[in-house]
Amino acid sequence: MHPDLEALLALQERDKDVGAVKKAMEALLPEEAALDTELNAHVKALEDAQRAAAGAEARKSELEARIAGYKRMQEQRRQQLDYVREAKEASALMAELDLARSVLVKEETEHLRSGDAIVEAQKRVKDATKAHEAIVAQQTERRAAITAKRAELETRLGGAQAARAEATRTVKPALLARYERIRRGRAPAALFPLSNGSCGHCHTAVPLQRRVLIQQGQSIEGCEVCGVLLYAAE
Repeated sequence: MHPDLEALLALQERDKDVGAVKKAMEALLPEEAALDTELNAHVKALEDAQRAAAGAEARKSELEARIAGYKRMQEQRRQQLDYVREAKEASALMAELDLARSVLVKEETEHLRSGDAIVEAQKRVKDATKAHEAIVAQQTERRAAITAKRAELETRLGGAQAARAEATRTVKPALLARYERIRRGRAPAALFPLSNGSCGHCHTAVPLQRRVLIQQGQSIEGCEVCGVLLYAAE
């Protein structure tokens, strides 16, 4: 085998090592995404419950302010009634008092209901909080395992990339540039073995003269169709 091909094959093995570690790291992503989706659903449920509870509290405060305002207006009308002398004006004030009293009754009834709404909303917050805490506890061990696995893979990746960098030093610059260019193409690798006289990648037949050169290790030949570099398998 041509010595430059041996250096390229060694580099390709290092690239396979790097690729395998990266693939293992990518395999962790779906599980992490599933955990995040599950957790985010509980976070959203808790936030929704908290917003609803805050809204119920705000509604009660709003009703209390309105009721207080109606009561002040009622008191003002009663005081005015004490100074009214004309029957028509007194009748109008009495009508306003009756109307305001009915509105006040409705507001007070709504105020009582708002208290029940707050109790229910607070119960939903409590339930959502318990569910959120449970899912966090449930995921803790799984997330720790993923974190440990990712740390291990990052260490392995660093070692594989260092080995790859070392392997590039044994390849001639022009040949390395050719190798990298092929890797950026559509082929899954840059070097393929001859297979029954054909390219191991695209299965195009290699002319006999070039095939002999490859088998004798006299030159580095590429496939005329897909462009990968070819070598004779031992």
